[in-house]
Formats: sequence, C-alpha cells, structure tokens
Amino acid sequence: MKASATLERYYVLPCCLLLLNLCNEIISYKARLIGDPITRTLCIMGMVLFGASLVAFAVAPGIIWLVQSLRRTSRSAAGGLGEVAFLFGLGGLIFWLYYRNYVIGTGSILLPMWRNPLIH
Repeated sequence: MKASATLERYYVLPCCLLLLNLCNEIISYKARLIGDPITRTLCIMGMVLFGASLVAFAVAPGIIWLVQSLRRTSRSAAGGLGEVAFLFGLGGLIFWLYYRNYVIGTGSILLPMWRNPLIH
C-alpha cells in the first residue's frame, strides 16, 4: 500500500496535473471562437471547472486503478515490468502531447473536426 501511495503522489498525480494543463490549453484555444469577453470568461471558467473535475474524479482514479491492476498481474507474471512499461508509456504520451501542443500548436492535438477554423 505504501508503494501505491508513493506512486500516486510522485508520478500519477503530476501526470494528471500535466493533462489538466493540456485541457486548459485546449479550453483557451477553443474560447477564441467566442467574441464577447464576458461570455468568453464565463465559458472558460465553466470549462476549466469541468475539466478539473473530470481529471480529479475520472482520469486520475482510472490511471491509478490501471497501474494497480497492472501491478497485480505483472507480479504474478514478470515482476514489475508491466507497471514500469505502462508508466514509461504514460510519460511518453504526455511528452508527445506537450511537444505537439507547444511546437506545432494546440490544434495539432485535437481531432480535425474540433479545430478552430482559420480566420484571416
């Protein structure tokens, strides 16, 4: 149980906070479509609250559950290899999303139908 709490505190929670920051980047990207400043501010606040709740109550527990289930199955099969591979994969995915977001742009991490139209 102590290893689980340490894992949650020092790896999974920071990964979830990084994902939350990406959600905030997407929210500010999409909010550019709203012309009225008051409406834009209200929408940003509502979407950030929703995104934070989603990460706190769905994504973080889901990742922790997945890590714990990998730990149980990998201990019986090959030690902690499955868990380590998952954690490296999670870190790699988050790095890849951040790289695309900050080098190419926020639209590059969204589905084509969710991207903002080009405004000239």
